[in-house]
Amino acid sequence: MGTRIQQKEKGSDGRSRVFFWCLLLLLFLFVLMLANLCIGSVDIPFARVMCILTGSPWLGSGWDDDFVSTVIWKIRFPRAVAAVFLGGALALSGYLLQTFFHNPIAGPFVLGISSGAKLCVALTMILTARYMLVLPSAVLIFAAFLGAMISMGFVLLLSMRVERMSLLIVAGIMIGYICSAITDFVVTFAEDAQIVNLHNWTRGSFSGMNAENDMVIMLLTVLCFLGILFLAKPISAYQLGEEYASSLGVNVRGLRVCLILLSSLLAAVVTAYAGPVSFVGIAVPQLVRQLVRTARPLVLIPMCFLGGAIFCLGCDLIARCVFAPTELSISTVTAVFGAPVVIAVMLRRQKERL
Repeated sequence: MGTRIQQKEKGSDGRSRVFFWCLLLLLFLFVLMLANLCIGSVDIPFARVMCILTGSPWLGSGWDDDFVSTVIWKIRFPRAVAAVFLGGALALSGYLLQTFFHNPIAGPFVLGISSGAKLCVALTMILTARYMLVLPSAVLIFAAFLGAMISMGFVLLLSMRVERMSLLIVAGIMIGYICSAITDFVVTFAEDAQIVNLHNWTRGSFSGMNAENDMVIMLLTVLCFLGILFLAKPISAYQLGEEYASSLGVNVRGLRVCLILLSSLLAAVVTAYAGPVSFVGIAVPQLVRQLVRTARPLVLIPMCFLGGAIFCLGCDLIARCVFAPTELSISTVTAVFGAPVVIAVMLRRQKERL
């Protein structure tokens, strides 16, 4: 009887912790969203931003409403929305890859998936630019998805021959370096106008977003998010071992295929619109696990999305403002904050083995 009461109390404490962190993350996301709208090369007062968002007239002095509305609705708001959904997509992609490989430092950037997507998108952009073609979003996403699947295919082939996950991670990093080297080689021989656009894109950035981009990003990310939620129960069984999952009636092979497709599609969407963004897919799932202290997919999936959104929104604010008007690449900032998390995870795993 006493054991049941203790388990009930422990479960209640776990739910309270999850609820607390969920509310805190939502509040933090809201604050960061407002900060991204207010702060920039042109600082806009909070009250003025709220008037624009709510459609209320501004009675104070300053720039005219048309200018402020253009800055908020055409530049900052689409960029902030993209950072939220693309950051969430990266975190979910990393969570799926870590689940698939049973390794906490697996991620789309480390395994070379983002680099493969970057290579295919760069080739597509250069080839179509020669014929003065305007690329629709679907073509870029398909090219990125194709590159991500090719890189994932190489990683899976290596995983069949390599038993140690550390060697597989190193192989994934090498695949990423190869794809990046080929991309740089291709960009070197591109025309001047193409080089400027490609150089900015290959560094990673959420700039240049518009309402149309946001709609496509939101649609694909939400569909993938719902698909991952639908797989929450099979993922929970898969985390305990493939044999255990099979004994519960889970189609392990089908689940693994779904994990690959969903993680690759999420990474492809991010790469197609923002270029390669590093360390988010590795760091955020680890940080979320430490916060909520649970491995339940139904909890981790939405929390990872929130964590990725906050991480990228905060990093994008830093990238825009620290050296304004010069803007840092988003990967530079995410690496500064994400790399220490990866190092801490590796040190902790080494300590657990000892």
